[in-house]
Amino acid sequence: MRKIRLLPVLLSVVITAFFLFGGWFAYQTYAIGKPLGNIVKETPGVEQSQVTYNDKEVSIRLSLKPDTSLREVYGRITKEGASTIGSRGVKLSVNTKESPDLDKWWAQALFDVAQAMETRHYADIPTALEKHKTDKDSNLVVKTEMDEQNVYVHLQKGDQHKYVVLPRNAEKVGVFK
Repeated sequence: MRKIRLLPVLLSVVITAFFLFGGWFAYQTYAIGKPLGNIVKETPGVEQSQVTYNDKEVSIRLSLKPDTSLREVYGRITKEGASTIGSRGVKLSVNTKESPDLDKWWAQALFDVAQAMETRHYADIPTALEKHKTDKDSNLVVKTEMDEQNVYVHLQKGDQHKYVVLPRNAEKVGVFK
């Protein structure tokens, strides 16, 4: 019976693991992360971005220039990055300054928005949001957009912004969490 030498076996395992995980890391970085990051950075209206991903989802944090349409940004990223994104879901979030006023206003309007999302009466969302505006909200600008995937809400009061992305898929709607 031959005696197994421990050093060559351990060395083989370490080298194999290095190449397997190193190859996987290189693939993730250079075949997925870098091309998608470049697409996001080159998208008009995007000032800064951070892309993270896993097997199920691509998360993109953005800083947008004023008057940029989040719907157009999302559409361009998903269209140009389709081969890289694959079957993963795309989750967008926009970096903005915290705004207690806009958060409070959104919380008050949320019930009507959630009802419109639940009943799939998406055209009621702009009306519901405008209905919640009062005289003290006269400088509040509410913009809504929609595509096949999401409803996009942008609230602006002076230099404060709040962006909300509401998935049209009822099981994933963020307003119900």
